[in-house]
Amino acid sequence: MIKSLSVIVPFYNEEENIRDVYSGIASALDNLNLTSEIVLIDDGSKDKTADIAKQISFEDDRVIFVELAVNAGQTAAMMAGIDHARNEVIIAMDGDGQNDPKDIEKLIEKLDEGFDVVSGWRKNRQDKAVSRKLPSSIANRLISKISGVHLNDYGCSLKAYRANVIKNVRLYGEMHRFIPIYASWQGGKVCEIPVDHHARTKGVSKYGLNRIFKVILDLMVIVFLERYLTKPIYLFGGVGLTCLSGAFLAGIYALYLKVIEGVALIQTPLPLLATLLIVTGFTSILMGLLAEVISRTYHESQNKRPYIVREVYSKKP
Repeated sequence: MIKSLSVIVPFYNEEENIRDVYSGIASALDNLNLTSEIVLIDDGSKDKTADIAKQISFEDDRVIFVELAVNAGQTAAMMAGIDHARNEVIIAMDGDGQNDPKDIEKLIEKLDEGFDVVSGWRKNRQDKAVSRKLPSSIANRLISKISGVHLNDYGCSLKAYRANVIKNVRLYGEMHRFIPIYASWQGGKVCEIPVDHHARTKGVSKYGLNRIFKVILDLMVIVFLERYLTKPIYLFGGVGLTCLSGAFLAGIYALYLKVIEGVALIQTPLPLLATLLIVTGFTSILMGLLAEVISRTYHESQNKRPYIVREVYSKKP
């Protein structure tokens, strides 16, 4: 049974919402028989968000206020919250008031069933269809297909994590949405449950369509880390050998045109194409070798292992 939890909430220019969000979380935690804390993170806000959060921390000894010096982005703010959380379960929420703190209890109940990550699914999402819901739907299907971890709503910030699963994860870019994937890599059990979602009534959304491109690029990083972190030569070498094979075929065809068809080499772009592919192929292979050295240095310098042990069984004491 879970005995303690930390709720982390990053804010950026949410002076109109922060007090209501805090009150909702505090009320939800009052109904739970658990040791709890609330970690509020100000992500370099330009308004009075930090001042209000500081005042809240003076009023409630359960509140930890973390003020970032500059706007570092939602992922970095969440990472700061995770680093300062002290309890066995960490629940993350958005600071715009659209997540419902009452769902915290449902997340906890699901964790008690043995899951390591419980992700919220905004099944009845209260956002604009074209600019928010449609791109999100496409992204969720793409991420699920590529990662093999099938969730309906990767973008929902309302998630519950066991601290021992998330504490060792380092997050960059927009990668907070991919935490369930990281957890799955480490053998964690991941599930998803429907949660309530409210329309924004105060403040202005900080999300735009440019976020889609960031997510796609971060997804490429995720795929690379999953498949090629320990053997990058497979990726770069594969590209290199493909280019060299293309160069060989282009050269053979160019010779065929000259000998059989009487077409001079200068009359066809094939020799130039073959040369370009040869250079690209050898460059890719050399990059792969360099990446191998970097990968080994990364693992060995930090005493990392290319495997994760769940438990060791032995009859010996």
